[in-house]
Amino acid sequence: MATTDVAPRGSSGQLGQKRVVNDMSIQVATVNGSGSQSSNTVLLRSIFQMGVPISGKNLFPSNIAGLPTWFTIRANKDGYIARKKEIDLLIAMNAETAQDDVKTLTAGAAVLYDEPLALDKLRDDLIFYAVPYDKLSATVGADAKLRKLIKNMIYVGVAAQLLEIDYAEVEKAIRKQFAKKAKAATLNLAAAKAGHDYAVANLKKRDPFYIQRMDKTKGKIIVDGNSAAALGCMFAGCTVVTWYPITPSSSLVETMIDYMKEHRLGPDGKATFAIVQAEDELAAIGMVIGAAWAGARAMTATAGPGISLMAEFTGLAYFVEIPAVIWDIQRVGPSTGLPTRTSQGDVLSTAFLSHGDTKHIMLFPISVGECFTMAQEAFDLAEHFQTPVFVMSDLDLGMNNWMSDPFTYPEKPMDRGKVLTKEDIEKAGNFARYKDIDGDGIGYRTLPGTEHPAAAYFARGSGHNERAQYSERPDDFERNMERLNKKFETARSFVPRPEVVANAKAKVGIIAYGTTHWAITESRDQLVEEHKLQTDYLRVRSYPFTREIHEFIEGHERIYVVEQNRDGQMASLLKLDIKPELTPRLRSICHIHGLPIDARSVTDELMMMEGK
Repeated sequence: MATTDVAPRGSSGQLGQKRVVNDMSIQVATVNGSGSQSSNTVLLRSIFQMGVPISGKNLFPSNIAGLPTWFTIRANKDGYIARKKEIDLLIAMNAETAQDDVKTLTAGAAVLYDEPLALDKLRDDLIFYAVPYDKLSATVGADAKLRKLIKNMIYVGVAAQLLEIDYAEVEKAIRKQFAKKAKAATLNLAAAKAGHDYAVANLKKRDPFYIQRMDKTKGKIIVDGNSAAALGCMFAGCTVVTWYPITPSSSLVETMIDYMKEHRLGPDGKATFAIVQAEDELAAIGMVIGAAWAGARAMTATAGPGISLMAEFTGLAYFVEIPAVIWDIQRVGPSTGLPTRTSQGDVLSTAFLSHGDTKHIMLFPISVGECFTMAQEAFDLAEHFQTPVFVMSDLDLGMNNWMSDPFTYPEKPMDRGKVLTKEDIEKAGNFARYKDIDGDGIGYRTLPGTEHPAAAYFARGSGHNERAQYSERPDDFERNMERLNKKFETARSFVPRPEVVANAKAKVGIIAYGTTHWAITESRDQLVEEHKLQTDYLRVRSYPFTREIHEFIEGHERIYVVEQNRDGQMASLLKLDIKPELTPRLRSICHIHGLPIDARSVTDELMMMEGK
């Protein structure tokens, strides 16, 4: 198995020697549980500290330790951070996949491999570097068990020398990685130095790939999306979190536990929050609904299978009109599929999740920065509209390392929505929970404990009238359903608006959302440089759709909706929302093999569909 989708090449290619600086994709092929995560992070951070824009993507198995895993670092001077289709430098440490990994490389790529694998016999159009990792690890002074682990840090030292990464940056990255483990830091520093010294003495530079110092990462941070989301939820005032562990969302809550313990303890040392691991996802969303009904800002985090289990309670929250925030870190399929691969496959089902006529607000972050800010927006929208709000992240964003500007401390006050106090009820003279007084579809609510005899109401499902009284009258049901729909229509003016990049010349438009965005920005440049095709671009940031999306579709002859699922789910959702005569303008480009989408695939398929 290999993680690139480039067809195997023959041995007749010529090795290109044109110097390639700060523009490469490095893939480390190893096995799960071998300790390579720390080494890969050190290599990524070393390049980042050189001032070169980077991204890191981990492809790991969903099963036990010992299975193949790949980590890909994209370094690009122009700031492109989507996965690159081609691999320029392969660090082959896994005997099981090494031959397949080598066969998928394009001519001119470099291969750094464990000497016993003898990979240089496979092709003559690649540049091979053999390293005796076992011999080098024996010189570091570690025991037999640790030698297996430090082999990974040895390849960091070798790669740093070959790429001309300032070795001081490697040492700095190692000390940061093992800041709280002095003995581990010393051992790993020795291992990296052994690899670096071996490369200096024995490996002649023959490939064209180099890292040179830049200044494009100054002031930036590296963080994963789940950590950014956890931080954003804490700053949003969340006090109740209930969850059931599931890849790839577990780290969101696990990180939030650490943040809350550090920042949300009272003067007496007691927690001002509750984080509860439930027995399953259904229980988790039920607890969220109960806590939110009582007035807390409450949330859960899950993935597609968990979303399915939450359908019934989500419908209850929709009809009873209780705020809730649900993070969906999307992945491929249920646990029998590829649960550690990324996807955008929950969009259509989540939009209408439940039994009956429901439509839910969804937010689509593209970056760790938006994971932070949209966490706050999600809670505000949930309470303003008294409804569940879904934040549709994915595995690529949630679990991988991304470069970002530091997050800005939120200054906007919380929007708690239409919550009546005792004084409000006395002034109004009465309280009807589900009556539309303001014409926006949103009723007023009270919180338990409000000291007024008229404040209490029954939290019922779909069968109630304006005063929250049980009713099966058709007119009550229809009135309630129309009001809920009006509330959803009102939300169009409150949800985050799309990002639009357009000029007056382009006849072709592209629509995308979430992490697909990063491949689109690069693909649009490829389309201009290689095919002279100008495109306009709209990034969807939320559902329900705003007027800008309708205007964008109306203004272009052809619209390519690019997403990471099989059936074009966002395209289907758009077709349900726009004028019927506009639906033929939408064309789907779907990416479904579980790897983060790359620009080259988008460019090639779009041009094929253009007939060029």
